Amino acid sequence: MISCKNLTKIYQNGDTKTFALNNVSFEISEGEFVSIIGPSGSGKSTLMHILGALDNPTSGEYFLDGREVSKLNDDELSELRKNKIGFVFQSFNLLPRTTVLRNVMLPLLYTKTTNQERLERAKQCLHYAGMEENKFQNLSNQLSGGQMQRVAIARALINNPSIILADEPTGNLDTKTSRTVMEALRELNKKGHTIILITHEMDVANYANRIIFVRDGIIEKDEINNHIPYNMQQETK
Repeated sequence: MISCKNLTKIYQNGDTKTFALNNVSFEISEGEFVSIIGPSGSGKSTLMHILGALDNPTSGEYFLDGREVSKLNDDELSELRKNKIGFVFQSFNLLPRTTVLRNVMLPLLYTKTTNQERLERAKQCLHYAGMEENKFQNLSNQLSGGQMQRVAIARALINNPSIILADEPTGNLDTKTSRTVMEALRELNKKGHTIILITHEMDVANYANRIIFVRDGIIEKDEINNHIPYNMQQETK
């Protein structure tokens, strides 16, 4: 599904060059759950922007489903992001005085769907993300952090993307709520979605089946994860 070949990203300030990524290569197959972990300044956020078709590398190639992303025009990139990739961010990015249902429906407002179709799809995605039905009419600013992240996951699913790209999705959550969100992501992976998780926390990264360690713009390690939390590990046997 994803093939990255010799990705390099250079930021230049006058005569000073900073290598955010330096000759990075890896592949991600359909249906994998992969964590990309690294400290601040490691290059993981730059890599996330490239994988999300939000930025292009300075050199190297990024193929998604056989298409070289850097060669797509703006309209093609927009279609790719809309149809292939669902984004989940640390800050939720929900409209605070808007209901849960309307927040999830938003990506469909400019599509050729009826209001009833949008409503039904939003409900399905909220159920899919594990959101309680009695919260559907709540304003998003009436929700807990974990509930808001579930709404954000549901919104990411509304166009049925094959890839969920989660950027520090537990960064604003306590430990118990983080566990709930990560279990929701694992459930989505079990249902067939490819999950790419960006994090700096090892206990969060351990929910994935594979971990890519990034530091100073290079991949230090890329390995199968043998430390999945016990209750999750039981489900994979």
